[in-house]
Amino acid sequence: MNPKTSTEAQIAKGTELSGFSWLAEETGRTDPASQAWSLMHWLMISNKGRFMAINQEFDLAPQQAIALRILGAGPRPMGELARYLMCDSSNVTGITDRLEERGLVRRTLSDQDRRVKLLVLTDEGESLRKEITERLAEPPPWLSSLPEADQRKLKEILERAIAAIRQELGGG
Repeated sequence: MNPKTSTEAQIAKGTELSGFSWLAEETGRTDPASQAWSLMHWLMISNKGRFMAINQEFDLAPQQAIALRILGAGPRPMGELARYLMCDSSNVTGITDRLEERGLVRRTLSDQDRRVKLLVLTDEGESLRKEITERLAEPPPWLSSLPEADQRKLKEILERAIAAIRQELGGG
């Protein structure tokens, strides 16, 4: 299921993709990196409706869905979750409260530092996280319809870009 929201349709209609519009065209940037970034940004924005629809289906705010995805890697201190979500720790308290009320996460004390509260997915939270992950992992039709060779090239290019980001951040 891939519902096209009215917002997504408006973005698609209002954003001309002739040449390299969106950010690069508006700013007069003509270098390939700016044009590629512009197109990637457009793809992210045009896919936002799909992401929001999936979250709505599970009665989750976007930050709650992202928190579930992050917690899938294991228990996390609330402060670390705040850094991942790029928000203040007080916001994480509200996000956590709502997830906890639904029985999706629980707070526990860290064995290493009893002052630190860790967030842990419950079985129900892990089940929901897996279901959301399955839905988000399904490529949109415009990507699936590309020839397999193009899909492979795109994947390889994006892997190199991610490796460069990790190198830049010192993560090797």
